[in-house]
Amino acid sequence: MDTLEIEVNEPNVWRLETPGHKGWPRTARPTDPNKMFLISVDGHVNEPSNIFADRLPEKYANRLPRVEIDAKGEKWAVQEGFRKSKLRENTFVGEEKARNEAGKTPQQRIAELKMDGVDGEVLFPNRGLMAWATRDADFSYAMLCAWNDWAWETFGPHNDRLKPMAGICTANLEYAMAEITRAAKRGFSGISLPCKPIFGPHNHEDPNYNLPIFDPMWALIEEVNLPITFHVSTGRDPRASTGNGGAVINYVSHSLAPTIEPMANLCTSGVLERFPKIKFATIEAGIGWVAWALDAMDEAYKKHHMWVRPKLQGLPSDYYRAHGYSSFQEDRAGLATAEQFNLVDNFIWANDYPHHEGSWPHSPEAIERQMGHLKHESRMKILGLNAAKLFKFDVPPAKLS
Repeated sequence: MDTLEIEVNEPNVWRLETPGHKGWPRTARPTDPNKMFLISVDGHVNEPSNIFADRLPEKYANRLPRVEIDAKGEKWAVQEGFRKSKLRENTFVGEEKARNEAGKTPQQRIAELKMDGVDGEVLFPNRGLMAWATRDADFSYAMLCAWNDWAWETFGPHNDRLKPMAGICTANLEYAMAEITRAAKRGFSGISLPCKPIFGPHNHEDPNYNLPIFDPMWALIEEVNLPITFHVSTGRDPRASTGNGGAVINYVSHSLAPTIEPMANLCTSGVLERFPKIKFATIEAGIGWVAWALDAMDEAYKKHHMWVRPKLQGLPSDYYRAHGYSSFQEDRAGLATAEQFNLVDNFIWANDYPHHEGSWPHSPEAIERQMGHLKHESRMKILGLNAAKLFKFDVPPAKLS
C-alpha cells in the first residue's frame, strides 16, 4: 500500500522548525546516507473495531466497549471501568487527517515509519489498552488474550521490525503466568503490565508490585528473559478531571504521572535484588521527572531509614539505573538531565506514531530541536541503541557508532 500524502497545514507548521544538525556525525534524516539507527519504543496500532466482539465469548457481549446514543441524540463512548465520555464530531484535515489514516497494514506502517527515519518500532494497543479497565480478572484476561492473538497474527511475520508487546492480566497471578509463558513461546519481544496490578482507585487492600505475592511472576519473567513495559493510562481511569482545562489536567496528572508508581515499587522493595535479570521501561510518560524521582527515592530511603523495609544493598536510584528505562517523545527538560545525571543509558525515544501527541512525520526536526547539546554517543544510545539492546533489535554493524 502506498504511503500517505502529507499536507503540512497551518497548525502543524511549527513542527518543521529546527536549529539544524550542523556538526552531527549522523543525523536522523531519512535521506542521510549515514543516518543513525532509530528505534521508536512507543507506536500504537489500529485494531479492527470488532477485535473483541469477534474473539470473546458471547457472555461478554453486553460489556464490550461501545457507543451509546442518549435521548438527545448525543453519542457517548462507554467502557467498563472508565467514566462515559461524550464523542465530539471532528473533521480532521491536513496532518491530523493523515495521522488518523496512517498504519492500516504492517507494510504501510513500515513505509510510513521509514519516511520518519525509523528503523524499528515497539507496538502498543489503542482499543486494547481498555483490556485492563476492569476488576473482573476473567474479563480482562479474555480481552488481553484476544489482543495478543490479533497482534501476533498481524505483526508476528514482521517481528524483526515491528514488535508488539503482549498484554498481561496481573489481577490474577495464574492468568498472568500462563500468558507470559504463551507470549514467550510465540516469540513476543516483551510484555506489558498495567501501572497498577488491580484496576481502579488506590486501595491499600489491593496487592501491588512491591509485595512478595508477585515473586512467582518475577521469577518467570526472569526465566523467559522478556523486558517489562508500563504504559501510561493503565491501572486506573486517567479521565478524573472534568471542566475547564480537564484535557490537560488529565493528561499530565492522571495519565503521565501515575507511571512513576510501578518504577518506585520495583526500585524500593527489593524485587530487583531478588530478581536481578529483570529489565523494565516506563512508556510515554516522558523523562523530565526521572532525575527528580530518583533523588526523591534516595532521600526518603536515607532520611526515613527507621521505617524503611527491607534494607537494600544499594540506593533505589541504583536499581533504576541498572534495570530501568523511560521513553519520551519531546522532552527538553528531561534531555537536559541525561548526561548530567548519568541517565544516557536509561532514556529511550519514541515518535508515538501515529498519535497526535507524537512527532511523526517530523521526528528529525523534533530530534534536532531537543538533542543538539548532547554528545554524538549519547544521541545514538537514546535514539536507538538502548532500545535495540532492551527489545532485541538487530543493529547493522555499520550503525553501531
